[in-house]
Amino acid sequence: MNRNNTLYVIIGALALAVIVFGYQLYQDRKQPEGVQINAGPGGITIEKK
Repeated sequence: MNRNNTLYVIIGALALAVIVFGYQLYQDRKQPEGVQINAGPGGITIEKK
């Protein structure tokens, strides 16, 4: 593999890592849909999202 091919492989791997981490961050920040049930000191609350 010559130098240009190695550079393309490194850039491709970095781009793929950025895409994967960006998607994971998006999934972590996205609000879940459905019903949320919380049990705490004030009792039980049920919220529809």
